[in-house]
Formats: sequence, C-alpha cells, structure tokens
Amino acid sequence: MPVEPGQPGAEVGAPASKSEEPEQNSEGEASATTRATRPAPLDRPIARVLPMLEPAHLDRDFDYSVPPEMDDLAQPGVRVRVRFSGRLVDGYLLERLTHTEHSGKVVPLQRVVSGERVLTPEILRLVSAVAGRYAGTRADVLRLAIPPRHARTETAEPKPVELPDIPDDFPAWSRYVHGASFRSALRRGGAPRAAWQALPGEDWPRRLAELAATTVASGRSAILIVPDQRDLDRVVTECAGLVGDSVVGLSAGLGPAARYRRWLAALRGSARVVVGTRSAVFAPVRDLGLILVWDDGDDTYAEPRAPYPHAREVAMLRAHETGAAFVVGGFARTAEAQAIVESGWAHDLLADRATVRAAAPRIHAPGDSDLALERDPMARAIRIPGTAFAAARRALAAGEPVLVQVPRRGYVPALACATCRTPARCRHCNGPLALPEAAPAAPGHAPGSSDSAARSGIPLGGRASGVVAHSPSCRWCGKVEPAFRCGSCGSRVLRAVVIGAQRTAEELGRAFPGVPIRGSGGKAVLDSVPAGPQVVVATIGAEPTVPGGYGVALLLDGWALLGRADLRAAEDALRRWMSAAALVRSDGEVLVMAEPSLPTVQALVRWDPVGHAGHELAARAEVRFPPAVRLAAVDGTTATIDELLGAATLPDGVEVLGPVPLPPGARTPFTGDAAPAEIERMILRIERRAGSALSRSLAAALAIRSSHRSDGPLRVQIDPVDIG
Repeated sequence: MPVEPGQPGAEVGAPASKSEEPEQNSEGEASATTRATRPAPLDRPIARVLPMLEPAHLDRDFDYSVPPEMDDLAQPGVRVRVRFSGRLVDGYLLERLTHTEHSGKVVPLQRVVSGERVLTPEILRLVSAVAGRYAGTRADVLRLAIPPRHARTETAEPKPVELPDIPDDFPAWSRYVHGASFRSALRRGGAPRAAWQALPGEDWPRRLAELAATTVASGRSAILIVPDQRDLDRVVTECAGLVGDSVVGLSAGLGPAARYRRWLAALRGSARVVVGTRSAVFAPVRDLGLILVWDDGDDTYAEPRAPYPHAREVAMLRAHETGAAFVVGGFARTAEAQAIVESGWAHDLLADRATVRAAAPRIHAPGDSDLALERDPMARAIRIPGTAFAAARRALAAGEPVLVQVPRRGYVPALACATCRTPARCRHCNGPLALPEAAPAAPGHAPGSSDSAARSGIPLGGRASGVVAHSPSCRWCGKVEPAFRCGSCGSRVLRAVVIGAQRTAEELGRAFPGVPIRGSGGKAVLDSVPAGPQVVVATIGAEPTVPGGYGVALLLDGWALLGRADLRAAEDALRRWMSAAALVRSDGEVLVMAEPSLPTVQALVRWDPVGHAGHELAARAEVRFPPAVRLAAVDGTTATIDELLGAATLPDGVEVLGPVPLPPGARTPFTGDAAPAEIERMILRIERRAGSALSRSLAAALAIRSSHRSDGPLRVQIDPVDIG
C-alpha cells in the first residue's frame, strides 16, 4: 500500500487513483480514442507546496502532482488545497518542478483556491528569515503576513491610480544635519539607513509623508509602520495630500473585505504607499524602496501570536533582504535603535543642539517630595507643587490650553493600608482593591481638603479616619469590600497608592473653577481638541493634539513610571514624557513631577534622548541584557521545559538562568490540565553573534517535541519585551 504524507517515511502527496490510468487495448497499447483525448504532458508537472500545519516537525515542503486542468492556475504563490494524512488542508504553492526526488507516487492537488499569486518570492524569503530569527514555523509567520481571502473582493476590478506631481524639495528636512542629503539619496533610488530623532513639536506625520513621497518619486514603494489607529489616520491623511489615491492604510481593526481589498492594492501595485500597524510590515508592495518604523519603543509592536516577532526587527530583516532604505524614528530613542547606530548598520539623523534648544519648550522638574507638597495647601489638593500650579494658572489666564498627563486611568486604581503600606487585597480572590468611581463625601467634609499627594498615598476612609465614606471593590472579581481590615497589621484605614485620571480631573475642576476640563483615555480617547483655555487630563498615550500646541504640560506621578520593576522602565518613561512634551509650543513650559537628580529626568530636561539611549545600552551591555545579547525565554511547566532543553543541542556559550516566575502581566501559555501557578520561565542567554545558532537549536527541539506529540504548555520567545 502506498504511503500517505505525514506518516513515517512520507514526504510527498498520496498516489493518484487507478481509475486515472489510460485505457489500453489487447496488445497493451493505448487506444486511438485515448491517444486523441489525452492531454499533452506538462512541462512542470510537480508542485512544491507548503501546507499550513501547526506541528513544528511538519514545517517543510511537500511535492504534489498538478492535474492538467489546473496547469494554468497552479502558479507559484497561489493558495491551494491538498490532501495530507487523509484530510484537506490549506497551503501555498511555492514552485513548479519538472520532477520530484521522491521515489514513490504522489497525489494531485485537490484544488487551486484562487489564481491570485498572494505569496510573492520576496515575502516568502522574509517569512523564512523571520521564522528562523524567532525559532518559529513558516506557517505561523504566514498567518501574520497574509490576511484571509475575501473572494468577492478578489474578483473586483482594480481601479487605475494616477500619481500627482510630487514636489522636488521639502525644506523642513534641512533643519536636520544630513537631512537634505538623506532625502536626495532616497530620490536617486539609494538605500540609506538612519535613526531619526524628531525635533520637539515636529509635525512628524507630515515628515513621514514627505519621505514616502520622495520614495514614490524615485519609482519605488514605501511602507510606514505606526503604533495605532490614531497615528495611522494622521499619516494617511498627510500621505494622501502628496501621493493621492496611491496610499492605503492597513490595520487589524478593518473588516475582512476592506483589509483584503487594501492588501490586494499593495500586491497589484496600485498602492505605492502602505501605512499600517505591526502586521503591515509584511505588506507585499512592489519594488520596496523605504520601510520606516515610527516610535519603535511602543509595546504594540510586539506580536502576541507565535512566533512573537517584533515589527522593528522584521523591518530590519526586510530592509536587509531587499536592499531598501530603513528609518526608525521618534521623539525618544530605544536602546535597540542606538545599538544599530553604534554598530554602523544605520546612522544618526539629528538636528544640532542650537536647533534643538530653539524648538524645545522650557522643561523643569520641581520635584514631588512630601515636604514640597505639604508647604502648599493648593498643591496638596491637586498633587502638584505650587510652581507647576502657578504655570498652569498663567497659561489659562493667557487663553492657552494645559495638558495634564496621568499614568493611570480610573479613579483610584490602587490602594494600600495607610499604616503599614501593604497592598490592599480582596479577601475572596486576593485581587487588588480599588475605588472605581468618585466617592461621596462625608457630611461636612470638602473632598480633597485633607489629601496628601505624596507617594505614600491618600487617606480614603475606614472607621478610624472618617474622611470618605466609600467602600472599595475588587478589580478581579468585582465584589465590594465594605469593612476592609489589613491582613498584616489589622488597620482599617486605606490610602491611595496611585491616583487615576478621573480623580485628577475632579481635583483640577475644584482648583480651576469655571475652566473646561476634558478627559482623554480608556474608551474615550480624543484625537484633538480646539484651541482655547482648558485643562486636558489624558492618560499616557492618549494625549490629543491642539492647534498651535499647549502652553503648559504637567507630567504627574513620574515615580509611577520610573518605579516599575521592568528592564525598560526608564526608557519607556522618557518616551512617554517626550511624546507629551512634544505637543507643547516652543515658548511653552513642561513640568515633570519626578526626582530632578534622576538621569532619565535630566535627559528630559536637556532633551537628550540619544545620550540616554547610549547610557541605557551601556548599562544593559554591562549586565548582559538585550540588545547587547540574545535571550530566549522558555515558558512552561517544569516538565515541559526540561523536555525541550533535553531535546535541544544548545550552542556553546549558552547561559541557562532560572527558573523564575513569569513577569507581571505576561500572558500564560495555559493549555491542558496545568494550573497557571505551575507556569515558570527559564531564560537562555548567549552572545548576539551566536543568536542564530540558539534559534536553530530551539526550533529543532520544538520539532522533536511535536513529533513526539507532546502537548503540555510551552512557549518560546526570542528577545521578549517583558523579561521579568
């Protein structure tokens, strides 16, 4: 009996049925009727197919025969259906061959789903490179790279697109050293690579559109990657003004038809500029000339699905594979961007210090100490020192808007015991207690009048204080805790650890009566607000733009960002602060409520993201953390981790660290009967030059494990954002 693919010893399709053999006469020769109707032999009768299979050990190509009636449609890059181990599976036709090296029989393709060649040779090479970089399978990467098919959209006739006249010069780039020459290189069809540091107040969507238009003018295409939909909409609008209808936006929020239609526009060449979120890095544009990633430190660039690639790294791989220009830009700079500059792979694209000083607002760090706040009753009420309050009051009196950045949304999202500072936990599920909404004031009490905005928190009630009569609730199970008692010291008094945006807006409303207070965050994010005197309270990343810029920005609770137990806490805090400060006019003022002597605060005051990134990179190299080294995080139970490491032939020089608990907030690879508490993390560390060898060894071990049909919880991530 012939062997089917997927069974031991099988690497090709199953044999064709006997009924497909030609009829023969009594002398063993084909009859005249059969000779007349037999189709001509195919030049390339074998189709090499990559089935979309999950097991890692089946990440390989298989050969199938091409029926004559499918010869025209069965071209490299099309979607096909094939029979594999007795079931029909989807796949992609990789190439047509004249013969197969398999000694047995092959089964035919079952169906060509569509004649659209959706898997281009360039994307196939990129998919293979990404799978190798992240110890994953090509099937997993292809699910990220190519959206599901929408048949009606695919059959629609594409509309012709004409490019408008593109200007030859964009003078704003002359503010950057080598900015004009960078654009000239793009215009000539070159492939420069740069880490661009945008000036404070820069109209960065316009600058991105100008680089894309310059690339299109050279006869090539551009891909611009941005963190979220708000940024995408702004950049698409600017690009449309320069390149007309040849720009499309790609994001996961689009419906299936709209997303596939825009993706096809890139594939067919009618879209020369693609603006999108992380998955758009795989967009199949023709003749890629530029790939740009804006604000690469944003955590949305880390793909949550296997093999967990980072959009910046995929963009670098694609630029390397295709010879396209590459830009990573932002107001701040990550250690990863600094690493590629110091390696010489990319170069700085900066403005000189005089230009930076002229564009930057005045930035101060008045501090947030208890003593400074206790000296000023008004500062106690709104949790900012008197100098910051005075700056806000001056701006409002002059008719200018004020931006207030708050690290957390909600009312009071974190509570602790007022006596011993132990975090307040629910007695039912041990979840964190919080005040989800405004608390009603006790009789005769003015809300906020006894608040202390110090880091230690705010007295919120309990029988001993009598300040606020309001019961907290659990953020996990939602149950109300009417009679809190600390499990450590027995105290009944609660204090706020962090104040949310809702309560901040409430306090500012009392401090500035008659002034409009706008909120932006959570499910109600404002893209922009009109000019005029107002206070805008925004959570991090939800700061709206305003015509002409803000007059003053107050960055509250800096300790909440800097105090996180995270490798990237300082880098992320500076990025968040700079993004908000960039919305302030050059003659405006920014006040950050954090310890002035901290290096991150000083980098903000001096507007020196490059120096801070260099310091971060040097510090990580000293303690051997990414990007100075390559890490692999293996998450699972003790048994599954031991199984993987036992099957792996690790390269020389690998350090095995752990096991350790998963970092807070990390997603758990929970399957089967394993309890989440059993999941732990093992970290493998190696020099960057040996990173590819580590990825190959882990991929081979995963293939061995899947061939043994092991199904325990396990996840492998290369250079994860959350290390723990």
